[in-house]
Amino acid sequence: TKISHVLFGIGGSSATWNTRRFYSELWWRQNTTRGFVWLDKEPPINETWPETSPPYKVSADTSSFKYTCWYGSRSAIRIARILKESFELGLDNVRWFVMGDDDTVFFTDNLLTVLSKYDHNQMYYIGGNSESVEQDVIHFYTMAYGGGGFAISYPLAAELVKILDGCIDRYFSSIS
Repeated sequence: TKISHVLFGIGGSSATWNTRRFYSELWWRQNTTRGFVWLDKEPPINETWPETSPPYKVSADTSSFKYTCWYGSRSAIRIARILKESFELGLDNVRWFVMGDDDTVFFTDNLLTVLSKYDHNQMYYIGGNSESVEQDVIHFYTMAYGGGGFAISYPLAAELVKILDGCIDRYFSSIS
């Protein structure tokens, strides 16, 4: 596995990107790393997108999804769909989709060392739980946490994108 086999999907907000972009710029390498910052809306037109930042895309409108999770944020739907939207770009030679928040710092050499231990042709979901006890309690210590980043192999992503929106519809009161 090489860095060119990884597509990063970074969840961000146009309102906060200018102050949080420095985290991504620590590890992002133009013309080497691939991926996008997925924003909730277009950045302000009076601001130039920094060349040192990953390119951005605007997430699809999620207002048609029902959402009633009392302990979460509606933006969780948009963040959950970053994998689907990244996959649907149909980019060549992607073996791994790596998701993170706009303040996640990836150590790409370490990431590649870990991913190289797994067969990218199999279904893998790789990540760790949160450093936040509160988040771990909410998610029962069973989910990889976006703040620390997680990786999904291409075959698993191909299956997940088929059912993701249905899961969001079905579990609208639990998505956080």
